[in-house]
Amino acid sequence: MQTTIEILTQNLLSPVRHGFFTRKGGASSGLFAGLNCGRGSSDQAEIVAINRARVAEAMGVAPGALVTVNQTHSADVVTVTEGDDPAQLASRPADAIVTNVPGRALAVLTADCQPILLADAQAGVIGAAHAGWKGALSGVIEATVGAMQDLGATRIRAVIGPTISQRVYEVGEDFMDEFLAEDPDWHRFFTGGPNGRPMFDLPSYGLMRLRDAGVEAEWIGHCTYSDPQRFFSYRRATHEGAADYGRLISAIVL
Repeated sequence: MQTTIEILTQNLLSPVRHGFFTRKGGASSGLFAGLNCGRGSSDQAEIVAINRARVAEAMGVAPGALVTVNQTHSADVVTVTEGDDPAQLASRPADAIVTNVPGRALAVLTADCQPILLADAQAGVIGAAHAGWKGALSGVIEATVGAMQDLGATRIRAVIGPTISQRVYEVGEDFMDEFLAEDPDWHRFFTGGPNGRPMFDLPSYGLMRLRDAGVEAEWIGHCTYSDPQRFFSYRRATHEGAADYGRLISAIVL
């Protein structure tokens, strides 16, 4: 069994400790083989807890200091303060977390959606956002940036972690129309696919919204769908007829 955790980082966020964790190094087996950190999966709760403890250790915090929320594909943001209990925040509906409190590892779970880690190292403010197409379209990126600015951030940098890439993200015409109704210029994020249906460029769309919000940003460049050895993918699991799928975790800490 693979025991070494693999963590992807990006210099843009240095010196803030952060990591986009792959599925390598976990205790799960079967469909979830590797580092499945999704409490909402049908994996054994005890095994998921072991995996999350390994992530906390890698981030240099206690397991109880790993902060996640109940993700709902919204634009809602939670600001973590000194007195907040991470165990209680876990049931809070939201899709982004920000803080200026050292020792709290903010984390989001994904399986094709964009995990976005953000930091203003000088101001001592960090954030983590779960931005699938629905959350990104609803404004979760801008809401996260705004919440960080409320804490004093002025020069925010962000990295989009492993996410589904355009070459495998086929969508429907109604999906594309929903974006074009917001801004016709967003047609540039769609191209024709091999089946005559639109292909959506989620990371480029995320980068556009980050940069329009005044954030220096980049994508780490890994596609979740295309690399089953390293990443969980909801869409790949669906295409394979799998009963469930694992969740990747991405975290950042002051």
